[in-house]
Amino acid sequence: MWSKDEANVLMNKYGKEQRPFFFMVDFLQQKNLVIPLDEINPEEIQFEMEHHSFKSERIPDFEEEVSISHDGYSKLSYSRQFKQVVSEIKRGNSFLVNLTCETPIKTNSGLKSIFQIAEAKYKLLYKDQFVVFSPETFIRITNGILSSFPMKGTIDALLPDAAETILNDPKEKAEHSTIVDLIRNDLSMVAENVQVVRFRYLDELTTDSGKLLQVSSEISGELPEGFQEEIGDIIFKLLPAGSITGAPKNKTMEIIQNAETYERGFYTGVFGVSDGQNLDSAVMIRFIEKTDHGLVYKSGGGITAFSNLDDEYHEMLKKIYVPINRKH
Repeated sequence: MWSKDEANVLMNKYGKEQRPFFFMVDFLQQKNLVIPLDEINPEEIQFEMEHHSFKSERIPDFEEEVSISHDGYSKLSYSRQFKQVVSEIKRGNSFLVNLTCETPIKTNSGLKSIFQIAEAKYKLLYKDQFVVFSPETFIRITNGILSSFPMKGTIDALLPDAAETILNDPKEKAEHSTIVDLIRNDLSMVAENVQVVRFRYLDELTTDSGKLLQVSSEISGELPEGFQEEIGDIIFKLLPAGSITGAPKNKTMEIIQNAETYERGFYTGVFGVSDGQNLDSAVMIRFIEKTDHGLVYKSGGGITAFSNLDDEYHEMLKKIYVPINRKH
């Protein structure tokens, strides 16, 4: 693992050389991995995304559905954390805080199997320590255009009028607008002509327990010529991702670390691949980790002054799922 400064220098070096590389950065940017693609060990790192993949051979198919179960996260503990966050918001210290939790789970499968059968835009398996199956892009660079796709807002797709409900909910709209404004400002630090290309569109996600609707937006800007030589600077200027922190970032980070009862580690960090010209990367959400006490699932959601305790608690639990829609 590299320090933030070391990782930044390596990314810039590989970018200047136009040498394809994989990178992974934890939430606090304290543990960072930067590896040329031709040096990756498949026993340690496997990943899949739209234009890049690096994985070993499939294991035999399961004869039963892969599933996870849990007894829930303590509502009393969540209530204390929620009230602490709302108190900070009402004091004017933040407009939006992404509060997350660590829930013990059980599964009839291993991390490698989950990685192979999960159906997601971005997947990562790291040393049999954690598996990620994320639907959320961090940043994407295509022909010099830098784009971000913040995801904020989740609802059970089977609820009556689910799409209209979440798109018309004042709390959800305010929360999403805050993040879009934050990301637009972030991109403006490294790109020009930044604009919101699409605002609050819906994606449908299939899980082992049903379908979810997620609300996203697309924000893009133009990078200067020769940006590859500063690719590390660009990535670290944009971290941590706005959708999993809140606004304003610095103070909200303090609130998060005071309110949360565990270390996020690589959860809500980012991983991605640069091919020398273009880049694709993901926010590491939908995250199962192996600990000394068994498997845990890390999940959460955005809290504002208008948030309801019960709604936020159930949304956090609803995000504990494996994205599969067929028998393996």
